[in-house]
Amino acid sequence: MEDTLATLRRPKRGRPPRPREADHAEFEEEAEAEGLAPPQSKRKRAASAAAAAALEDQPLIEIIKHNGRLISHAVKKLVEDYESKKKSVTFQILTMLFEACGAKHEIYPDYLHESDVDEVVFSLVQLARKGLVEDNYNSKQKDLKTFKENLVFFWDNFVLECQNGPLFDNILFQKIKDYVVALSCTPPRVYRQVASLVGLQLVTSFISVAKTLSGQRETTQRQLNAEKKKQSDGPLVESLNKRLALTHENITYLEELMRKIFSGLFMHRYRDVDPEIRMSCIKSLGIWFVSYPSLFLQDIYLKYLGWTLNDKNAGVRRTSVLALQSLYEVDENIPSLGLFTERFYRRMIQLADDIDISVAVSAIGLIKQLLRHQLLSDDDLGPLYDLLIDEPPMIRRAIGELVYDHLIAQNIKTSHPGDRDEENESSEVHIGRMLQILREFSDDPVLSSYVIDDIWDDMKAMKDWRCMVSLLLDENPAMELTDMDATNLVRMLRASAKKAVGERIVPAMDNRKLYYNKAQKEVLENSKREITTALMTRYPQLLRKYISDKAKISPLVDMMILLKLEMYSYKRQEKNFKAAIDLIFDAFFKHGEKDTLRSCIKSITFCCTECQADLKDYAENKLKNLEDELVFKVKNAIKEVEAGDDEYSLLVNLKRLYELQLSKPVKNDGLFEDMYRILSYLRDMDNEVKSFLLLNMHLQVAWCLHAIDGETPSETSIDELLSKQSSLFDQLYYHLVVLPTYQKEGRSTTVLSCRVCIITAEMWCLFKKSKYSSTRLESLGYLPQLDIVQKFWKLCEQQLNISDETEDEDANEEYIEDTNRDAVMIAAAKLVLADTVSKDYLGPEIVSHYVSHGASTTEIIKHLITSLKKNGNFDMASLFFEALRRAYVRYMTHVHDEENQTLIEKSYSECQDLGSRLAGSYVGAARNKNKSEILKIIQDGISFAFADLPKQLSFLEAALLPFVSKLPSTDIPDILVDVGKRTQDTDMSGDQSAWRPYFMFVEHLRERLAKNEVFQEEKEEKPVRRRGRPRKVRDVPGKKLFDEHNSSDGESISASDHQGHGEDDTDDDADQPLINTIRSSASKLRSLKLSQQGAPGPSGSHS
Repeated sequence: MEDTLATLRRPKRGRPPRPREADHAEFEEEAEAEGLAPPQSKRKRAASAAAAAALEDQPLIEIIKHNGRLISHAVKKLVEDYESKKKSVTFQILTMLFEACGAKHEIYPDYLHESDVDEVVFSLVQLARKGLVEDNYNSKQKDLKTFKENLVFFWDNFVLECQNGPLFDNILFQKIKDYVVALSCTPPRVYRQVASLVGLQLVTSFISVAKTLSGQRETTQRQLNAEKKKQSDGPLVESLNKRLALTHENITYLEELMRKIFSGLFMHRYRDVDPEIRMSCIKSLGIWFVSYPSLFLQDIYLKYLGWTLNDKNAGVRRTSVLALQSLYEVDENIPSLGLFTERFYRRMIQLADDIDISVAVSAIGLIKQLLRHQLLSDDDLGPLYDLLIDEPPMIRRAIGELVYDHLIAQNIKTSHPGDRDEENESSEVHIGRMLQILREFSDDPVLSSYVIDDIWDDMKAMKDWRCMVSLLLDENPAMELTDMDATNLVRMLRASAKKAVGERIVPAMDNRKLYYNKAQKEVLENSKREITTALMTRYPQLLRKYISDKAKISPLVDMMILLKLEMYSYKRQEKNFKAAIDLIFDAFFKHGEKDTLRSCIKSITFCCTECQADLKDYAENKLKNLEDELVFKVKNAIKEVEAGDDEYSLLVNLKRLYELQLSKPVKNDGLFEDMYRILSYLRDMDNEVKSFLLLNMHLQVAWCLHAIDGETPSETSIDELLSKQSSLFDQLYYHLVVLPTYQKEGRSTTVLSCRVCIITAEMWCLFKKSKYSSTRLESLGYLPQLDIVQKFWKLCEQQLNISDETEDEDANEEYIEDTNRDAVMIAAAKLVLADTVSKDYLGPEIVSHYVSHGASTTEIIKHLITSLKKNGNFDMASLFFEALRRAYVRYMTHVHDEENQTLIEKSYSECQDLGSRLAGSYVGAARNKNKSEILKIIQDGISFAFADLPKQLSFLEAALLPFVSKLPSTDIPDILVDVGKRTQDTDMSGDQSAWRPYFMFVEHLRERLAKNEVFQEEKEEKPVRRRGRPRKVRDVPGKKLFDEHNSSDGESISASDHQGHGEDDTDDDADQPLINTIRSSASKLRSLKLSQQGAPGPSGSHS
């Protein structure tokens, strides 16, 4: 009834109703039945008409440049016109090719058809030499940004459109091929770029047509075979035979065209000077291998990929690696790649350590493909495991994924990457295999953290918290842990938990803070809840079991700060929380190692701030009890030592007190006085005990100052602080005097000396006089006397002269980062930078050691100089001259004392290097801007050199020559006059060796004047920042990539091809099983942990 009413309703006015789709369908069916073409919409007809009109008005090159949407129409029109206007269409296409190359030619159809290819191309080259070339290919113009894509699209469309006619007439494409090959061999780069792009695309498009024809050939062959079974002869069989022969002939014709373009274009351009051309060649070759293996998957073509693995350009190497990845991805290709793999697999492995990160990551992916097909032995993988601690995270992640697939999941040989079925094996199995790897790094937790970080993303078992806790509590009888495995598993539990809650476990390259969006934060919160749920009841059991094990207790205690503590209240697990806090309290007094002490204090302090209600009160009371008990133990230990007992208890408790005071003040009447008393009366105590007594006294003074109200300070608090300040300075100054002459050598003396230097500097900065002047705390201001500063620097200098070997031996000592020469230099530099003491003495002393103590110290002093230069009022000329003078005085002292010749030569060389480095800071515009400074340094230097003739003349040669080279020649005559006046009444007939530096200096000045040099813009030499550790020097002559080529289609891969490419030195690990190669790599990795602080090593895989 409703339908009937709907039909009777009056239609709405306005726009007529939209026709239904069913009506269109019915109309189209009727039209097809009557042999009519379906009608086009007005919009389509209008578009077609507009396109046709546009084609009439625009040259072909303009369409490709600016109107890519008309290319399909243009191609169809060209093919339609070809039958009737062959010469005209051929001319249009070839002139478009010339114009795409950028040639502004005046070639006419008759000339083009009458002249040979070489003659036309020669005329185009002449145009380029005259500058009549428009570079469309490399243009940055906005309207040409799609030029390359349009050009490729045109040729692909043109070939496909011609496959039913002009493609096989043996005229059009032969001529196109000849011109493309000829242009690709011309000197103008833009010609080669465009011709290479066109030629490579032609082959790719020919392959598409050939594949279509191959499909047709197979279909025709099946039809023919079927028909022959019915009847051996007949018109249909004859027709099928003709079609089969024609199809085969066309395929053969296309393959011949491909070979000619390959030999004429690719074989020359794959070694072109332009890396972009080389890259496009290799990229296309990779596509051809995969899309048309019947022709290209042969050794005569494969070798080009192998050779370009050594290309000097990283982009080309990466393109070659990616092409190989696509090849090895297809299982059917593997039998054809046997000889190629055998020839080049070593080079593929080397590329995993390439200097370019993207190449290295791609190469690691290629190695995974080789492993999947069992084309590499385990012995070949040893060098790769060094990369587990490589600096760039991308490389470490890629190697971690490989290690996981190959060693832990062990599915790389049986399945494609990504097709992992980790659930088939239990977490225990994967954890067991991971622990086997970590055994090789047990001595170094830092390296263990790197390995865990590399594999963490791939290994789900590392997030199975319950499994790891169960294994640590020996609840799984099927898997028994050794002590080493348990230690590694505890480290893995802590590191994995930190990763799961969003913390870093290895240093970041950029040191940027991690930021997470809302969804990521929710994931991290869920992870924290899962960890807390798994550990809540088991955590006290773990602490209780391992409380006496110093290797395991620290990471276990650290777990507390990763838990979601409010869940203890929600789940009514207060008892377990209190048990855990009690055990952490016990661990603090059971151990004396820095890491364990810091973990305990950090965890209890965390609980005091993050817990709620009763649990917070419990944690705060526990911290107060810890403080009270510790103070009692320290005081008691002091009494025992004064009574003649052993110092060990005092040392351990002083360490605990120091770690506690780093996080909070410890208030106790008389503790500071007790420490001062024992330091004053027991001078023969162990140096380490003295160090911690001074440290704790310093922290007490610092906290006391922090507690004073700057607005309304009480006299009592100021008097108390002044008393403590005076007492501490008494002890420090006593040691400044005693330690330089201290007879007892060893690490403990070095540590005490470093501590005294650093604490003294910190105290001077803390009570800097200018900071408190004109305030209510003015009485606290302190300025050391010059003789004290000199004693301070003498002790600092003594620490700077400690040998590198001695520092390396002590690298694993506790607090080594606080007690090495870098820490001492930083403390001294801080005094100068903060203007705490007089710069006139300490500044030049520090700068005079600029080049004397290794890269890290040099870097500290460089930062100091840079910071001082930013202060416009600071006299840099006086600083530099005085630094040079003091370095020279040290040299003269060695000469006067008649010390060994090696030491004298070393000090003179340091003086020369110092002059070069300081002069090197005046580069570029700074030479003009600071010319007066340079002149002042030279003038002061000349005055010093001539002060005691001829003894100090060597200062001219040792220190001033680099500064003279920074002056323009116009300033040289004044210097020559000055030097001449100083010697005009001097008898120079005496010791000629003493006057030799003077004559050399004058000769150098005259040479500079004769050259009349003008300032050239210079760039300050900056250290090359490299990734990762120093590279191994490999015997791979990568830069000789294109030597010894005599390529032809008959070439094949052999041992004589490109000697050195892909070869590697014999590795010591070659005969070991895989896990042993990791073991042998472990020692190398440990030695690499500190490699970043040295000078950069050899540049690795310079391909």
